[in-house]
Amino acid sequence: MVNNMLEGKVAVVIGGAGGIGKAAAHRLAASGARVVVVGMNDLKAVEEIAAGLPGAGHMAALASITDSATLTALAQDVQGRYGKADILVNAAGFTKPVSHADLDALSDELIDEMFKVNWRGQFAAIRAFRALLVASGDGLVVNVSSISATTGVGSNVAYCAVKAGLDIMAVSLGRTLAPHIRVVNVAPGVVDTTFVPGRGADFNEKVAGTTPLGRIGTPDDIAAAIEACATHLTFTTGTTLVVDGGRRLN
Repeated sequence: MVNNMLEGKVAVVIGGAGGIGKAAAHRLAASGARVVVVGMNDLKAVEEIAAGLPGAGHMAALASITDSATLTALAQDVQGRYGKADILVNAAGFTKPVSHADLDALSDELIDEMFKVNWRGQFAAIRAFRALLVASGDGLVVNVSSISATTGVGSNVAYCAVKAGLDIMAVSLGRTLAPHIRVVNVAPGVVDTTFVPGRGADFNEKVAGTTPLGRIGTPDDIAAAIEACATHLTFTTGTTLVVDGGRRLN
């Protein structure tokens, strides 16, 4: 069912094949947007996601957030097909569990990769789509951050650092790109996806038991917050919206 709150809008979801990205694409499409579902290397997968979205006029595409040229090409493709972009969702990223106490295991190579994928890539995507978002007159960027940015508890120390950097990026760009583009981060706690390798049902149950609202998040919980940034929180920019069931309170 489409509710038409975003009718006429074009939303680009980078990381659209992941749990949160896929849920966000569905939410935005259900609100009337035409959605560009962007994957990294499996076109068939994002084509299937795009084909299953409510509404019409959706598109599947590939781009790598570590290759700025592909992001520029993506923006050109979106401009060619739709003539504009109104919403950019940065839901792509990766991590690797490393004990915070094991400093040697957090190698220079892993640190560089964490920043390249989880900070530089999001900035590069915003840079590539800036002109289209400005032309929209009502542009919105939503980055998927994490409560790790403020709790310092996460899959590894570098992950916490890049998410803190992503949050301050929202502050900087929220100020710089206003009034034409709003920039809002959505910060989940633990979410029921396969994003962190090695985390299974036992981990999720343990976290749920110590979360004030009694469960971990679902991809749709985070997608609902992303949708709200586009549909209801239209006087919000340069800030981070926490969606964690109260997890950070512990």
